[in-house]
Amino acid sequence: MPASRLSRRAALAGLAAGGAALASPALAVPDTGKKLNFLYIMADDMGYADVSCYGRRDYATPAIDALAQQGVRFTQAYANSAVCTATRVALITGRYQYRLPVGLEEPLAQRAIGLPPSQPTLPSLLRKAGYATGLIGKWHLGSLPDYDPRLSGYDEFWGIRSGAVDYYTHATSGGRPDLWDGATPVQQAGYLTDLLGDHAVAAVRRNAGIGKPWLLSLHFTAPHWPWETPDDDSESKRLAQSKDPEALMHFDGGNQKTYAAMVQRLDLQVGRILKALADSGQADNTVVVFTSDNGGERFADTWPFTGRKTELLEGGLRIPAIVRWPGLSQPGSTSAAQIISMDWLPTFVAAAGGAPDPAFAPDGIDIRSAIAGGSLPARTLYWRYKLHDQQAARRGQWKYLKIGDNTFLFDVEADPMERANLKARHPDVFAALTQDWNRWNATMLPLDPQSYSHGFTAKTLADHFIATD
Repeated sequence: MPASRLSRRAALAGLAAGGAALASPALAVPDTGKKLNFLYIMADDMGYADVSCYGRRDYATPAIDALAQQGVRFTQAYANSAVCTATRVALITGRYQYRLPVGLEEPLAQRAIGLPPSQPTLPSLLRKAGYATGLIGKWHLGSLPDYDPRLSGYDEFWGIRSGAVDYYTHATSGGRPDLWDGATPVQQAGYLTDLLGDHAVAAVRRNAGIGKPWLLSLHFTAPHWPWETPDDDSESKRLAQSKDPEALMHFDGGNQKTYAAMVQRLDLQVGRILKALADSGQADNTVVVFTSDNGGERFADTWPFTGRKTELLEGGLRIPAIVRWPGLSQPGSTSAAQIISMDWLPTFVAAAGGAPDPAFAPDGIDIRSAIAGGSLPARTLYWRYKLHDQQAARRGQWKYLKIGDNTFLFDVEADPMERANLKARHPDVFAALTQDWNRWNATMLPLDPQSYSHGFTAKTLADHFIATD
């Protein structure tokens, strides 16, 4: 359903509404007599067009494409940030990440901070509503002993705690092993994407007999670097011999063929998990979401957008998002509703019959009306990114963007590549969006001078030839 364009008057009238949470209209959802399960699958650094149902041309992703044919594909889905930790904070809390110190990390690196266990989360709220909860894959919201998925609402955890590990050794750039079963370090041979798939299949089968609804957060590390194929560990061996503390980033490695193999292996595992869901008789009562934590990195396809991870251009923020929701989504449908990572908490919690903690009201909204093919209330979405003092806001067709000292106004529906700067042609819209961003920003934590903020420069990517450190 095409998103309606706002007139200038309508845009200006609503801009002052800010980031207040909005509820979707009441829905007539079929009552099956039992609560829905939730399977949330998140890729890492996947570009908007990295799966074939979104436009990738040089390889196919049949399992993810089939999921889209069975549900709804969103064309204006956004990540809360252009980098992983910050988006994961928003996802798990349902709030702008800038409300918590850990959400100011872009991404979390060496600092001893993390997600406070006292913070209500998607898994803790669902657990309160009677759900079993599990996380398989990437955490990246803090280290032991103070920060742990099981302190933040997950009953079980199997995966990695850091931002990236080698797919074969499961170690960080410094050679530190980082594979865990709960708080216990584990050693298990195998390609990490396959191991995560194996554990997810086992969890789906096990959940069929637990007698209660469940949430499974499956956070793959693919297709995040290091660029290693599932059938050849030679690059892993090369990197293991490096003395570089940032060896896994290997700007001398990777290519499109390697990237294709990584995404296709991810797709294969998604297919296995969906089959396990069907074989165990749970498909008709399980909501399945497939998405990414932010826009694409070096080898990703972000067409028709420009920009990539760490940038507030559309390519750094726009992500694939596919939802198969029994009794709600229409098979093979698309939606142009603007959704964002922090919307999943209020959506899942409402569908589960739970309620957010009133002291931590979500900034996200219940998007079930959009999943059903309807619209969402008008709202403004906001972003900031410390590196290059990036700022952005999206309302209707309009997007405000600031990078360094340069400011822009784009009609991203007509101009998704963000080429035509319309701020002089529509000065009132530009001024209102700028004012509204400043008003919203004043309600968030200030930037932290000590926080880490990653980005690309001329030294690392040739297409950033004018970027500076």
